[in-house]
Amino acid sequence: MRPPGWKPRLIALDVDGTTIHQHSPPSARVVAAVRAAAEEAVVMICTGRTVIGVGGILDELRLTTGTTVCSNGAVVLDTATRSVAAIRTFDPAKAFMALRETFPGAHLGSEHVGVGQRVTEPFPDGILAGVVTVVPEEDLLARPTPKIIAYWPGHSPAETAERATLLDVPDATLTVDHELAWVTLVPAGVSKASALADVAAELGIEQEDVLAAGDGDNDRAMLRWAGHGVAMGQAPAEVRADADEVTATVVEDGLAVVLERYF
Repeated sequence: MRPPGWKPRLIALDVDGTTIHQHSPPSARVVAAVRAAAEEAVVMICTGRTVIGVGGILDELRLTTGTTVCSNGAVVLDTATRSVAAIRTFDPAKAFMALRETFPGAHLGSEHVGVGQRVTEPFPDGILAGVVTVVPEEDLLARPTPKIIAYWPGHSPAETAERATLLDVPDATLTVDHELAWVTLVPAGVSKASALADVAAELGIEQEDVLAAGDGDNDRAMLRWAGHGVAMGQAPAEVRADADEVTATVVEDGLAVVLERYF
């Protein structure tokens, strides 16, 4: 419970399922709430999207300064210049082997920072941002990467999440999607939480003065770390359990409901 009169000094926002619903732009109410918050606090995006995929939401929310966390914390963007400020990479060989064994027939991809994705097979249209290039798997194995993705066609998100518990990749951090049969791996120790903690430290902002909002598995560590974690109303039960508060759903402008309380 926050003390009376508390206001967050740093606000970290997930994108998909938090600031926007599916492919729609943020609602006018959400934009207004974010802009009001940005007058008094630092507002930043923390997303699983790549630097290519995050530009649109930065424009729509008119965020032009500070830091943007991409690729579940593995890539950090200078929001003002849209240039990459930091990248954490890992060798994909062990992860690819484990994914092949656990998810037979999965389509695998490796982030090509600032360009798009290199993939073993085509992914569904519109699901990946930037240039998508189909390459031999050995080409992917030869390049360190900040993020690996796996799409398991013909399977449900629940089945994928259950099978993901069998994955053993010590040098990676694993998250799953609750809407797609999708798995993401980034370097071990990397998460939205770790990147957010670095930003807070650089700004001299205490953990207790950070508010984070999200709806997915990749948000759970961030919601637990923040002084006040907010789960969206449509988030899975395990995500809501990690939060200090559950707001309304994204289609009900749940993010705006929270921000309007403080700003």
